[in-house]
Amino acid sequence: MSEQPVPDEPTDEPVDEQVAAESAAADELAFDVDDLPGGALAALEAVLMVADEPISAVRLATVLALPTSRVEALLAELSAEYRGELGGRPRGFEVRRVGDGWRIYSAPAYADVVGRFVLDGQTARLTQAALETLAVIAYRQPVTRGQVSAVRGVNVDGVVRTLTTRGLVAEMGTDPSSGAVLYQTTGYFLERMGLSSLDEMPPLAPYLPDIDSFDGVDQAIGDSR
Repeated sequence: MSEQPVPDEPTDEPVDEQVAAESAAADELAFDVDDLPGGALAALEAVLMVADEPISAVRLATVLALPTSRVEALLAELSAEYRGELGGRPRGFEVRRVGDGWRIYSAPAYADVVGRFVLDGQTARLTQAALETLAVIAYRQPVTRGQVSAVRGVNVDGVVRTLTTRGLVAEMGTDPSSGAVLYQTTGYFLERMGLSSLDEMPPLAPYLPDIDSFDGVDQAIGDSR
């Protein structure tokens, strides 16, 4: 009587999701991106050109069926090429890391020219009230509308709705003590500001009142309505 094969026993070792994703992509891709015109570098460039939001290196690696380390090297090469460091002329655009992803943007040197094109004939800019409210949320998040109103000295309900509609802030739960909705900035906010994280924001927070000093303001507002 022959011995039956013993099934592999489950282990507690973690699965490398990144390697698994890359392997799955390689199995599904019917061709090698290195065989395309311009090779992997051009393929990466093509994907970045159609991206409407920053894409992580891991996701790019999955799409191109390449190791993440190679994709990161290709991104660095593209960045240097666009800056003119590889012998060509500097481009009017750059590939930039924002948050956890990469995307192609116009180069900062041409901000004035691009701004004239983008803003020409448009009046949909944020008002001073919206900018002030956004600053309070950005520096004191998570924060409630009542707390923001207490800092600014005016009701900010309408302004917060505008910022939410534009995708700059979003709800992120409720305050345990008052039940009021808490707000925080979004990834789109970081993208528009050109920041990788909130840690890169200018040190303005020390000049704002401590939000803890406004504890109970949301309860008071609720009782007055």
